[in-house]
Amino acid sequence: MDQYPSNFKSGFVAVMGRPNVGKSTLINQLLGTKIAATSPWPQTTRKAQMGILTLEKAQIVFVDTPGFHNPIHKLGERMNQEALQVLEESDIILFLVDISQPPHEEDRLLANALSGIKRSIPILMALNKADIESEEINKKHTFLYQELLPHADTLLISSTLGMNLDQLVQQMIVLLPEGPPFFPEDQLTDLYEREIAADLIRESILFNLRAEIPHSIAVRIDEFKDRDERTTYIAATLFVERDSQKGIVIGQGGERLKKIGIDARLKIEELLGRKVYLQLRVKVRKNWRNDDAALNLFGFKY
Repeated sequence: MDQYPSNFKSGFVAVMGRPNVGKSTLINQLLGTKIAATSPWPQTTRKAQMGILTLEKAQIVFVDTPGFHNPIHKLGERMNQEALQVLEESDIILFLVDISQPPHEEDRLLANALSGIKRSIPILMALNKADIESEEINKKHTFLYQELLPHADTLLISSTLGMNLDQLVQQMIVLLPEGPPFFPEDQLTDLYEREIAADLIRESILFNLRAEIPHSIAVRIDEFKDRDERTTYIAATLFVERDSQKGIVIGQGGERLKKIGIDARLKIEELLGRKVYLQLRVKVRKNWRNDDAALNLFGFKY
């Protein structure tokens, strides 16, 4: 954006919440396109990633963070640390909760962490999934969530229906500092195509393995090469923690891995706008979620 008004606003919004409250769905909805993997299962997002919304008078950089939770392994600890580290350079905190349910222990855990922040950052609490329950239940749960962070401004929204999202954006613009945009106006994310491809492969794993196993899987892109203007070749390795999991992921005669590959390929082709040849293989990396070297290899930095 070469020209921008003198009162142009820009800044970073940390989108935080416990697992599965709809953070990635919200950002995809606000941007009008899919940049983040989504699923009905917790911990779909494992790394912070940016979604960039450029408007006529503002640029809002949303930082989608991993769901804040009680960690049971080193991967969970690193995901929580990554979520909190985002706060260091954020101008606004968007605390997303599921208004269809009363506060969980993990909502309280995150609220306590936000209450302990040393510097003053405005907090907006978006009460998501307001379309699910009755107005009476929403009011009851709103009161309970307001008790967690009494100083936060609250707004009922629905990420899936787009309810009150324009109002949410306007509230954020009011709170943003004045300044030029950080990114070109046509840029939507800080991720490269290969990183989004890995995310979409993991999303396909979550939809095809609806149990604990998907959370034991890491995806590594080994090769991402444009063969010509119309075709891209991608090779990826799926790492599991146990030999028994490898057989489950592959399935009888390789059918389940084939289904994962087809689902992921179609999503990646939609993203890239060209034909994709996707090759998947499965390897065992024992107990990788508690292995510092493996976590570093897979990009989960401390």
